[in-house]
Amino acid sequence: MRRPRGEPGSRAPRPTEGATCAGPGESCEKAWAGRLKPLVQGHAAGSPTPNSMLRVLLSAQASSARLSGLLLLPPVQPCCLGPSKWGDHRPPGGGPHAGPVQGLQRLLEQPPPVEQATLQDLSQLIIRNCPSFDIHTIHVCLHLAALLAELPAQKTEMRRTEDSLTKTAGLQQSRAAPSLPPLTLCLSGFPSDGPLMCALEQERRFRLPPKPPPPLPPILRGGQRLEAALSCPRFQRRPQQHLIRSLAEARPEELTPHVMVLLAQHLARHRLREPQLLEAIAHFLVVQEAQLNSKVVQKLVLPFGRLNYVPLEQQFMPCLERILAREAGVAPLATVNILMSLCQLQCLPFQALHFVFSPGFINHISGTPHALIMRRYLSLLDTAVELELPGYRGARLPRRQQVPIFPQPLITDRARCKYSHKDIVAEGLRQLLGEEKYRQDLTVPPGYSTDFLLCVSSCGSVLPVRAQDPFLPYPPRSCPRATRDPAQRVVLMLRERWHFCRDGRVLLGSRALRERHLGLMGYQLLPLPFEELESQRGLPQLKSYLRQKLQALGLRWGPEGG
Repeated sequence: MRRPRGEPGSRAPRPTEGATCAGPGESCEKAWAGRLKPLVQGHAAGSPTPNSMLRVLLSAQASSARLSGLLLLPPVQPCCLGPSKWGDHRPPGGGPHAGPVQGLQRLLEQPPPVEQATLQDLSQLIIRNCPSFDIHTIHVCLHLAALLAELPAQKTEMRRTEDSLTKTAGLQQSRAAPSLPPLTLCLSGFPSDGPLMCALEQERRFRLPPKPPPPLPPILRGGQRLEAALSCPRFQRRPQQHLIRSLAEARPEELTPHVMVLLAQHLARHRLREPQLLEAIAHFLVVQEAQLNSKVVQKLVLPFGRLNYVPLEQQFMPCLERILAREAGVAPLATVNILMSLCQLQCLPFQALHFVFSPGFINHISGTPHALIMRRYLSLLDTAVELELPGYRGARLPRRQQVPIFPQPLITDRARCKYSHKDIVAEGLRQLLGEEKYRQDLTVPPGYSTDFLLCVSSCGSVLPVRAQDPFLPYPPRSCPRATRDPAQRVVLMLRERWHFCRDGRVLLGSRALRERHLGLMGYQLLPLPFEELESQRGLPQLKSYLRQKLQALGLRWGPEGG
């Protein structure tokens, strides 16, 4: 059994004990006793009383170095930066500095009580000498002041706990409960806003190392600022005027291919049809023609086809033709991508078409990872040649190599399907015409998807689609005129907000290409712009709107229409 402190036979503390407090398990009462024992005369071995400890501290007021040495404890972690947290003690074993504060608390809990006048003298002593303390001594003083301020509350709580244990616990449990020492320290303590705490806190903040000034942002000019803005991960929709200003301030040597590619990708991604920026890209492509390869050119040409913009630069098309002639066999996919952008602009060069439709080029791409997507692009180019270039007499894509261009709706339509007007338009047509008189999401040869398709007789009556062949022959000139079906095919085209450039007035290149090709194949188009669809409030107004649109084409349905 552990012997009580002070009984005969207990081991006296060694001189080395108390010099340091290396861990939570070592007693810091011995540390204080070891430090104060040479100065306190007439005390028995053990911990000094608070009166004697404070008297020793007061006797050191003539020497600030002596006072600092008496208060010096192992360094306290400076993680508690507020005066209200300096007395936040850890539980036993909670850290390397939990022992000194708890040991100091046990020393102050020993009788006899400390006089209030003595504490005030101690406060004035510390305030006078704290400018000469080091940072560790200031931390110890802060802990000491916070501890003296908290002892009255701890005394009340510990008495309540002791009374509760005595009343509710049994005899055996009461013996097992830890004995609580009597609290006889009655003092008002040092308030957190008192002069002692304020002085110590001011000295602590004064000793903190100054914060380094924030680094100055580098000065970016012209192309560097444009590249930094376009390369920022958070960069989403920078105002167009900012891009124009950065581009205007850039020197020609600062506009690198990387900067211009970033600008082109940004315009294409956000559907920004800004003529000044697009003209700058076209001029850069013409000036840097010799230094650009087809992989870079495909990225620079992308926004022109997507945004349906033909640049005013007169050398733009001749420059692309020379690049295609030079780089066609180096990067096949890049060559086809450039031709796709030119196809949207209706500017296909015959010489490049001869090359990509040649048997050698087709055999070369058959074993590549991009074979399927390139066959779709070549099928689209062949459709464009069939519909838009009647004077072309060169090589064509063999029939066995042709595949459906767009076998399913585009990714943008699938991603924004919940914002589309397609469902409410379908319901309006169902109530207006009946389910048998229209087809939804029908893909017609050579692979174009239609929103809604109607079959109309020569007299304007809407016919059941199932009773008719919904497809028109493709290619149209392969079918003799005498054997053609007299029924018309009317395609209702939804023009959603994301089908246009950001200004909302020009269709994107892919949408304009689809409508243009469907019209050349013989389908009658009935566009439904998003502005008109958004203005319809509810299904009754939408049905009235669709009725007016269909009647404007001379269509009839119902009992009077057959």
